[in-house]
Amino acid sequence: EAVLEEGTIAFKNWVKTGTEVYRQFWIFDVQNPEEVAINSSVIKVEQRGPYTYRVRYLAKENITQDPETHTVSFLQPNGAIFEPSLSVGTENDTFTVLNLAVAAVPHLYSNTFIQGVLNTLIKKSKSSMFQKRTLKELLWGYPDPFLNLVPYPIPTTVGVFYPYNNTSDGVYKVFNGKDDISKVAIIDTYKGKKNLSYWLSYCDMINGTDAASFPPFIEKTRVLQFFSSDICRSIYAVFGAEINLKGIPVYRFILPSTAFASPRENPDNHCFCTEKVVSKNCTVFGVLDISKCKEGKPVYISLPHFLHGSPELSELIEGLSPNEEEHSTYLDVEPITGFTLRFAKRLQVNLLVKPAKKIEALKNLKQNYIVPILWLNEEANESLHLCTSYVRTFLNIYLQNEYAICFIFAKHLIVEELVAHFFFFRTE
Repeated sequence: EAVLEEGTIAFKNWVKTGTEVYRQFWIFDVQNPEEVAINSSVIKVEQRGPYTYRVRYLAKENITQDPETHTVSFLQPNGAIFEPSLSVGTENDTFTVLNLAVAAVPHLYSNTFIQGVLNTLIKKSKSSMFQKRTLKELLWGYPDPFLNLVPYPIPTTVGVFYPYNNTSDGVYKVFNGKDDISKVAIIDTYKGKKNLSYWLSYCDMINGTDAASFPPFIEKTRVLQFFSSDICRSIYAVFGAEINLKGIPVYRFILPSTAFASPRENPDNHCFCTEKVVSKNCTVFGVLDISKCKEGKPVYISLPHFLHGSPELSELIEGLSPNEEEHSTYLDVEPITGFTLRFAKRLQVNLLVKPAKKIEALKNLKQNYIVPILWLNEEANESLHLCTSYVRTFLNIYLQNEYAICFIFAKHLIVEELVAHFFFFRTE
């Protein structure tokens, strides 16, 4: 029943999740934009949210079994539906946030002549370091006025998650477990490759599952490895506690602070440090530069409010309050089946902005800023009746099989004992 093939409980729950999954957003609304742009002041932010969308409601597509390699490939379609009743406002709520296009210019175009030309277009479009955008624009995309003036063909729509709706993640190819149940759901390739081409050495490997499930019979000592396309890397979780979830004992695995630690604290992370200036020779911890998988855009990923991050990350940002309960990531996994029954995936999207003498909107900055744009919490809600029913059914089948095996074994022992006694009495 744990094999990923038509007719099994695992396959049915794998094709389309049995729980409702929501993605909540909190936006960092900048309170002093002019002061920052003119005086390079500390950025004062106010967190606003949650704004909630239902996600992962679409079934996997293009599911193809390969009996020779014991793998199954698929696409995971993306979609987001706004949930007003679970939100503090509407998609038309407005925020003051970093101007994504302007902030990216010094990173994408280091040539000062080109920067000067682009500065003319930035001024002509009346763009500045910060901008006002609605929630819908910020998340899903808007036509940028500065980019619209660029006289050669480039993408002109900008958004933190643009494009998202009507797109797909993958192609994934995972092991179906038919020949080896200890490999079930483990990713073999992503987009046709076994590596990502973003990182050096083993950091570039695609490890583990997609975290929706893991191979069965999980022990507390196991390190759960999983790949997340959101952060462009494989990562891991370690055992934290035993939890009772609607009558089902589960293991809570947590993302440890070492996952985003500096190479000084965790030498295994040395190949995630790709530059020396912003990272201060790879000593800054708690953020991950994912610009290589974002077409050079200076995107940095962290835990919300820079939880477990270097003190210098929050020195230039006022209004952050990191805490474990609200901002850590965890997975609640049923250990016999390996199914993830509940989870909270939390991360923060930041953008690096640095001084640029040829760009008037950025010329007054005196230092680099890693500016938080938003943080998100993707979680399965408490209505887990369908998913837990799958697990209960699976466990019942498993336990029935165990009892059957025990019965057969006991019966075999009794027969052996009777035979032994029969021959014992015969020999006498």
